[in-house]
Amino acid sequence: MAVIQQDDLIQSVRDALQFISYYHPPDFIQAMVRAWEMEESPAAKDALRQVLVNSRMCALGKRPICQDTGIVVAFVDVGMDLEWDAELGLEDLINEGVRRAFLDSNNPLRGSIMADPDGRRANTKDNTPAVIHTRVVPGDKLNVEIAAKGGGSEAKAMFKVLEPFESVVDWILDAVPKMGAGWCPPGILGIGVGGTPEKAMVMAKEAMMEPIDIQELIQRGPESRSEELRLEIFHKVNALGIGAQGLGGLTTVLDVKVREYPTHAANKPVAIIPNCTATRHVHFELDGSGTAKFEPPDLSLWPDIAYEPNADARKVSLAGLTKEGVRDWRAGETLLLTGKILTGRDAAHKRLCQFLDEGKPLPVDFTDRFIYYVGPVSPVRDEVVGPAGPTTATRMDRFTDQLLQSTGLLGMIGKAERGSEAVSAIREHGAVSLIAVGGAAFLVAKSITDSRLVAFEDLMMEAIYEFEVKDMPVTVAVDSLGNSIHQSGPEKWRATIQSTIPTVGLS
Repeated sequence: MAVIQQDDLIQSVRDALQFISYYHPPDFIQAMVRAWEMEESPAAKDALRQVLVNSRMCALGKRPICQDTGIVVAFVDVGMDLEWDAELGLEDLINEGVRRAFLDSNNPLRGSIMADPDGRRANTKDNTPAVIHTRVVPGDKLNVEIAAKGGGSEAKAMFKVLEPFESVVDWILDAVPKMGAGWCPPGILGIGVGGTPEKAMVMAKEAMMEPIDIQELIQRGPESRSEELRLEIFHKVNALGIGAQGLGGLTTVLDVKVREYPTHAANKPVAIIPNCTATRHVHFELDGSGTAKFEPPDLSLWPDIAYEPNADARKVSLAGLTKEGVRDWRAGETLLLTGKILTGRDAAHKRLCQFLDEGKPLPVDFTDRFIYYVGPVSPVRDEVVGPAGPTTATRMDRFTDQLLQSTGLLGMIGKAERGSEAVSAIREHGAVSLIAVGGAAFLVAKSITDSRLVAFEDLMMEAIYEFEVKDMPVTVAVDSLGNSIHQSGPEKWRATIQSTIPTVGLS
């Protein structure tokens, strides 16, 4: 009979979270390489290249793939016959492992968890607590699937109780475009069908951690209704043309996973949860013989490539840049930024707008400056800053008009699309909105040559910094005329792909 030692579980959780912070799963690497090799959209292909280069850099440097090191989710199967040699309860053991992983001095992970979520939203500073799902099952082993789920993809989770004979496929094809690009496609769609509302959501979360095998399924054909559903959704979602980072392209999803459960005769609950380009999860089993061991992916899985910007990328000096200087930038254009930029995301934006409402002076002059929506990982050793990829620009839309009107801000850098009101404000004020590639945080950080705290230190990772950057790669998402690459790109590729959707059916 297995006896699980307290420290074995704590250390295994700690090791698992460190492991997945810098190693993509092998099946995900292979799927991303395939998507990159077949991509025909120049903008999407460039984004996929950045993700792959970043992934290999992180594997070699053992630093986080994404600055958003995630909320920890654990699915735990507890064998009915195992025994424990532990003083703490199961959830406390897992949370102690989380705490040790996120506070590791060699590779500190970003604390993103907020207590009092509808009130003070105070950072717990160690990324606890985890979200833990537990089942008691036959046997004497402890099986754990652990994931670190980024907020951008979690924000795009969707749910609806359909009527019994409504189409799951039709609802998903309506829902996915509404998800936008904030989940950093391409990734995996986890789908739960049936049960009750909470069951469908849990199934969707479990489903997205299954191995990527869609190409094998395409080769052999579907053998069940759920496999038929997977293939139909896979082909039709990719035919939407959303593409990598929402820039338009051939691959929006790498795989579609479906789990089902019997449901009430009057209902058909359906949930979607996407996993992003920072897909992070690993399984381990404890049998009483010690801690879990994790095998790094073989470096031969990655293409040995470096990031090289498009030949027509425009080099931009931010020193002395004005609205006149950004007027001829066009949506979809690649820029290499050199100079000083400010940072700030949700909490900083809220506080800045409160200052404006109350007539207080701002702690920073934003005149003719760019603000980068980022909450970086803490630096280690000789780093200027830790991994520092973008957060979702859409969340800052509510603040955009006020900041552009009142501060002289020239432009913004984030990821994903801007909403219609933000686009109107950008056009009205002659500003621009740029994107960096989500899921390429370590690569982006290499273009940051200096960093200093300038305001709101109490906001921790959401404080305002001034970064000095050299050749930071970005794409013009919305130009000063209000043209958006997140509209024009998918429209172009949707028209290209629609006629190629294969017919799916049971053999």
